[in-house]
This record gives sequence, structure tokens and C-alpha cells, in this order.
Amino acid sequence: MSPTSETAQGGRRLVIVESPAKAKTIKGYLGPGYVVEASVGHIRDLPNGAAEVPEKYTGEVRRLGVDVDNDFQPIYVVNADKKAQVRKLKEQLAESDELFLATDEDREGEAIAWHLLEVLKPKVPVHRMVFHEITKDAIREAVENPRELNTRMVDAQETRRILDRLYGYEVSPVLWKKVMPRLSAGRVQSVATRLVVERERERIAFRSAEYWDLTGTFSTGRAGDASDPSTLTARLNTVDGQRVAQGRDFGSDGQIKSAQVLHLDEANARSLAAALENATFAVRSVESKPYRRSPYAPFRTTTLQQEASRKLGFGAKATMQVAQKLYENGFITYMRTDSTTLSDTAVSAARAQVTQLYGANYLPDKPRVYAGKVKNAQEAHEAIRPSGDRFRTPAETGLTGDQFKLYELIWKRTVASQMKDATGNSVTVKIGGVSSDGRDAEFTASGKTITFHGFMKAYVEGADDPNAELDDRERRLPQVTEGDALTSEEISVDGHATKPPARYTEASLVKELEEREIGRPSTYASIIGTILDRGYVFKKGTALVPSFLSFAVVNLLEKHFGRLVDYDFTARMEDDLDRIARGEAQAVPWLRRFYFGEGDDKGAASSAGNGDGDHLGGLKELVTDLGAIDAREISSFPVGSAIVLRVGRYGPYIERGEKDSEGHQRADVPDDLAPDELTVEYAEELLAKPSGDFALGTDPSTGHEIVAKDGRYGPYVTEVLPEGTPKTGKNAVKPRTASLFKSMSLDTVTLEDALKLMSLPRIVGADTEGVEITAQNGRYGPYLKKGTDSRSLETEDQLFNITLEEALAIYAQPKQRGRAAAKPPLKELGTDPVSERPVVVKDGRFGPYVTDGETNATLRTDDSVEEITPERGYELLAEKRAKGPAKKTAKKAPAKKAPAKKAAAKKTAAKKTTTAKKTAAKKTVAKKSAATARTTSAPASSSDE
Repeated sequence: MSPTSETAQGGRRLVIVESPAKAKTIKGYLGPGYVVEASVGHIRDLPNGAAEVPEKYTGEVRRLGVDVDNDFQPIYVVNADKKAQVRKLKEQLAESDELFLATDEDREGEAIAWHLLEVLKPKVPVHRMVFHEITKDAIREAVENPRELNTRMVDAQETRRILDRLYGYEVSPVLWKKVMPRLSAGRVQSVATRLVVERERERIAFRSAEYWDLTGTFSTGRAGDASDPSTLTARLNTVDGQRVAQGRDFGSDGQIKSAQVLHLDEANARSLAAALENATFAVRSVESKPYRRSPYAPFRTTTLQQEASRKLGFGAKATMQVAQKLYENGFITYMRTDSTTLSDTAVSAARAQVTQLYGANYLPDKPRVYAGKVKNAQEAHEAIRPSGDRFRTPAETGLTGDQFKLYELIWKRTVASQMKDATGNSVTVKIGGVSSDGRDAEFTASGKTITFHGFMKAYVEGADDPNAELDDRERRLPQVTEGDALTSEEISVDGHATKPPARYTEASLVKELEEREIGRPSTYASIIGTILDRGYVFKKGTALVPSFLSFAVVNLLEKHFGRLVDYDFTARMEDDLDRIARGEAQAVPWLRRFYFGEGDDKGAASSAGNGDGDHLGGLKELVTDLGAIDAREISSFPVGSAIVLRVGRYGPYIERGEKDSEGHQRADVPDDLAPDELTVEYAEELLAKPSGDFALGTDPSTGHEIVAKDGRYGPYVTEVLPEGTPKTGKNAVKPRTASLFKSMSLDTVTLEDALKLMSLPRIVGADTEGVEITAQNGRYGPYLKKGTDSRSLETEDQLFNITLEEALAIYAQPKQRGRAAAKPPLKELGTDPVSERPVVVKDGRFGPYVTDGETNATLRTDDSVEEITPERGYELLAEKRAKGPAKKTAKKAPAKKAPAKKAAAKKTAAKKTTTAKKTAAKKTVAKKSAATARTTSAPASSSDE
């Protein structure tokens, strides 16, 4: 059936996709007879709060949005912001002869299609239309070959959604009660946070070890060239046959692991170097092995996120946002995939470009096939690749900025995956000599030459370690043979110290989650976004640093909900969910065991205990029995020297001694302090800093004591009102308070300063019309105010010394409109790799920000002007570009609000009957035929993970 001719003659077809951008692209390929509309994501989901639940539901059902006593039936509601869109879709459907559901072909997309069926209730033929790339041929192929709704995929997504709702809505309130309000827990979110916290614990426990070795520069004595260097550099390997200790030989406690290695200290290293100054050296062995490197598999979701982080500085979220745009505009195939498989069409396109761009010599005889490495991968999708049966080169796309960079990365990786291996030789040379004191020293040098670059001509993968050597780097050694004499030009002594394990970056955390088989790759970007937004983790450069708050949360979960954050248990849950997706297990019995702990322990769910072996009930029993949780204990962490860090409701602090006891000390801890930086020495510094109230004296005019304090928003001065002064009610009296000037500090502020500050605002005088002019200190600095007309002052001192004449002169000048004169940059970072424009840090109205002149990005709370790196600046700009311009919202006239409420009330009343019918229909779902494409399933959302 032709999508353009027969439809135009035979009727009107409604095609529903998720996004408006995708709808616009697909509409251009389908032509007349087709109406393409977007659902704009999910149209229906579990309620966000009790207010969204229909009134007929009460108790636990109202709180959870799931009827746990009735086979875990979910309560679905149309999202408030989607009601207008649903109404529009119903109107379009009423005028259509067929309905095509063209949502993404994964569990989430399948569930969105099912929800559309449940809400729209079509009376016309319904088809499930699937495609993996948005090209003209792919869209027409999808129209001509629709399928039925996959109910197993829908069931699997519903089970995930219900599980995540139960986990989040039952465990989060425990955190509210025992740690801090408004926290959240999630099936994958909490485990990801635990990984970051455990890495920080390793860094805290780590003890550095010092070790020394020698590096020798040896000469062959002949003139060298590029292919045969005259010198080589080798590192000391053995002394008298005993291997010299390197970093890998030390444990995290700083102790050497084995007595079989020689630990050189500085004195021994220097004495050996001195004894080798006049030694004779010779080549003892040359070992050459063939080198072969095969190309990397095409991108899947997680490997794309990792490479975009390494090479482009993109966060996982920014990568997926850019990839989404590339997919919707027809440049790449679907970007949420676990598969490394390429279709025959893609393989042919890649091989054609290899021949065209690099020559037939770089093309293997047979196409390369990549086996999937991801357990339970959804193989419906291909790997992420350029779309179409002929790949557009980056230059042919017309793309710019971040989209160009990401497309180029995908294009290179795909083409390289169908190229020949890189080949060459790896060489190890051992050089020996005897020192003047009789010790035998042997040095080792390794080299690598690439004789045929193969796929490396197109693409080389990055590394998580910035110091790691990439695959295409050669290290050429002189052409020497065993027995050749060498002359030592220099023997240097090198000291080293072992380093703690590196913190996770977004790329390495994604890699770790995938290797542990926790969660689904398509959700990792949102998971990392969640733990950043919740304040569990913050960034320093690209490193993910856990907050002290996350330590308290993980501490509670480990001690009282141990299995819920156990890595193996979480991975087994993922297996169970995939078994349900394959039809090998049933959802309701599994959910019952997880939640109630009922039945035989046939699955991992029923053992979701607290990790101490005495509580193996279901989740419901766990969250009900909270008596054993000591809130103070789980939020307290010893630092040393009787100092304890505590996570309070208003942030972390340290204290020594009990409150109200003699010698008690307390100090706030900076929010952006990395936990491994809180040493005993630093804690002592914080406790030694002036804190609390500083009595400055008595105000002679009132007799009230004046004190200086350090508040959460900076230092300030205030008066102490007499006891009995009413603090609330209509007779309440507020103490005079004023912030310190930027030039003042708690250490130097005086009573005179305080009284002057509290005298503000100061009446400067009145203009010729009698309007009073005052000098005031505001959020954005000192200013004058006359009625509603404000004018900025240049310095804080002017608040006290500006005269009426000077104030009138300022008001006599035309008020400046628009921007003030540009301030000089605070810091220069370099050239942005995307826009190729200079990037600087500037001070703005809302704080410092980075800009390349086109895009501005505010620094986060964990960034500082002094420490921000060029890479971090580029990353902030990339994230801002990926978000696109801010949406402008039109303001509604106040007069329209009241009718809107009335209309909403009518809709709510009308909806009760509809919801009841939907619920009743859902209970009989097993009896419905596949032709109706309706089944019990859940909304597609991973938000609670």
C-alpha cells in the first residue's frame, strides 16, 4: 500500500509519535492523507500525589497510587499538563479512518502506545508502527508493515513502574523521618549513590605509600632518525634479580603486599644511582611480538555516553539530549539501544564508505559481526549509527555545534567498525649493568610500532584515565640486538606516591552500572541527573563527589535495608524483570513476594531484608518497623580526636563533646567540601574559627546588647531584645539587623560599625518637590531610592557620606537603561572545542558564569572561579546548549483564572465515572483479544529508579 496515493484516495490516517520534532519530520515523508500528531511524551501515569487520585480511592491506594491488596492494580491518571493534548488527539481521531501508534520500539514506547489506546478508545482499525531510523524509506516501510501491540513488553514496563513506585514511596518517607525532609530513594538511584559513596570511603581509608625507582637514558652511540632513534629510556626493573616495587605492589593501607619485591626508599635509590654512574651497560634481551588490535563495536547507549564524555566533555544527560535531536531529525538511528548489531543495509553503507574514503586495502574480506555483550539486551534495535542506506559524511549533514560533534563521533565509530585490524609489533628490551658496589641492575623499555593502522585511520577510542596512552600511539625503540653495548647518558632518581582510587565520572559510573548489570542503559542518564539534582552527589571538574548527606542516606539503607542496596540483589531483580518481559515469570506473584514477603522464596524479591540476617520479610514490613533506626547514629561519622561529623537537617556540621556540656565545640562544614578532605587537622581549623555570637557592646540609645553573628547568608549584626519582648502576634517586635559590608569581617567589626549599619536606610534629604531620598543597602549592592526610582551607588561608603547635592546630581542624570558597562572577565579558560570561540568566566547579576559570547552557563554550587578548569567550562556550555533556549510562557490575565477553576472542577466530576469504568475494564483485561491490543500494563517511566 502506498503511503501517499492509496491513503489520499481511501481515507485519513492519524499517526501518533512522542515528540513534535519527530512529528514534523515524519509528516514530510508521509505526505497527504496522513495527520501526524505528538503525544508529547507520556499522557498518563501513576498519580504524583493524593490530590490527583480519584476520590473513590482511600487509604494506602490513595498514598501509593497502586492497589497492593488487589493484585497491585495501578491507578492511572492523565497528566494535568497533557489534558489539552489528549483532547486534541481525540478530536483528530474522530475525523480519522485508521490509527497508527508510532512510538519508540522499546518497553517505554510500547507502554505509551498502550496508554494511548486506553485513553483514546479508538473505534477505527489500530496498527503498531515501528521504525529505528527516521528516513523516507524507513517510514514508508513501517507504514506498509505494521504489527500488533506487544503485550509482554507492556507488562514488563508496568511491573517496573509499579516496583519503582513501591520502592520510592515506601522507602523515601523513612529518609524524611530519619535523615532530612524531601529526600528520595530509588531502586537504581540508591545503588548508584552507594557506589559513589563506597569509592569515597575507599579514598578516606586510603594511606599513601612512597616508593622510588630509577630511570635511565641510554645511547646506542650512532646517529638516529625517526625510524631508528639513537637513544631509549628504560625504567629500573630488578636489582640482583629481585623486582623493584611499583605502585601496584602496595595495598590501600600503604603497606607492601609481598616480601618478594624490593621496596626502594630515597636513600637506597640515590646510592644505587651513584653506584651506576660509571657502569657498563649492554642489551641482555630483545623480545618482539606481533601486535594486533581489532576495531571497537558500534555504539550502544552506554558506550556513546562514555565516549562523548571523554572526547567532547558532554555529561550523560547532554549526550542523550543531543542524540535525541539527531534521531528526530533523521540523522541517526534510535539512540536508546543495548545492541551492537548493524543491519545488512548499514554494513553495506559502512563498507562502501571505507572503500571510498580509505581504499579497498582497509576493507576486510567479510563484514564484521559484533556479538552483544549486554545481558538481556533488547535486540529489536540496531546499534547507534548514521541513518539511511548511504551514510552522510559529517560535512554533508549541514550540522553545527554539538550536533555536528556527536554525529561525527557516531559516524567515525560506525565506519571504523567495518575496517581491518591494526597490526604492528610490540618490543621489550632489557638492559643490564653492574654497579660499583656489585649490585646487578636491569632496566626495561617497551615499544610499539604500527605497520598498518587499519581502523585507526578513522577512529581511536578515548580512555577514562587522562594519562593513559591511546591505541594509536607509537613508541619507537632503537634497532638493537642482544649483546649491543649502550652508554648511560643519565640515571635519574624518581620518587612516587601511590594514589587513592579515582572518583567516578559520569562515564565511569555508567560503565560500572552496566558491568554490574544494574538498571537499564536507557535510564542511566536520568539516574545520574537525579542523584545530582537531589544533592547526593556534586561535581568537581568531571569527578562525581558524594555529599555528606549521601553518606547518611547510604548508611541508613545499608544498615536497615541492606538487600535493597545490595549490588547482586539489584542485578537479580533486573533479571527477574527481564524474565517477566520474556513471559517466563508472572508479575503479580513476583510483586507480592517483594512487597509482602509471602509465598516460597523462589525469587530474590522476598529476601529484601536489612542485611543483618534477622529480618527477611517483605518491603512493607521493613518500612513499618522503624524502631531500631537511631537517626542520630546513622547521621554521625567519627573524624578523629573526639570530633564527630553530623548530618543535620540544615546541613553538615562537626562537633566535639555533648551539646550544652563544658568545652562543647561546633562548626558548620562547607557544603562543597569533599568528604575525603575532612581531615582531623582541617576539622580542628574549623572548630578554632570564631563562631557563635560576638558581643560588641551596648547601644547607648536603647540599652540593648549588640552582637555579630555568622549566618547561613553571611555575617551580620543584630540587637538582643530584652526577655519578654513579644516575638509573634500584632505586637511583635523584630530586632534591628544588618549585613556586614564586603569590606568588613567578624574579626574586625566594631560597635560603632554595627550601629552605623543598623542605622540604614539613611535619609539623605528631599528633592525640590519634597520627595524623600534614602540610601539603602540591597541584594545587589548600595543604592539610592526616591519613591519608586532607584539609582545604584558606586561604593558602600557612599551610604553614609553621600550628600543631598550629590544625590540630586545623580538623579539629574538620565536613568541608564539596558545593560551597564561590561565588567572585565574574572578568568580566561581557552577556546571552546564546539563553538571555537574564547571562553571566559564573568560575574553576573546572579553570580559567576561561563560564556563563549553566544551561550551563557551559570557556575554550579560546587564550581568556583578559582578552581574551574577549561574542560569544566566547556562541559557547562555543552549542557546549556543541549537544553536549548528557555521557553517563554505567556502570562494569563487574572480575570481568566476563576472560570478555569470552574472548568477544572467540572472535568474532575466528569472524570470519576470515566476512571471507574477504566478500572473495571482493566480487571477483565485477560479476557480481551489481542486484536484489541489492550492488556494490563503500566505507564512507561523510570523516574523512581
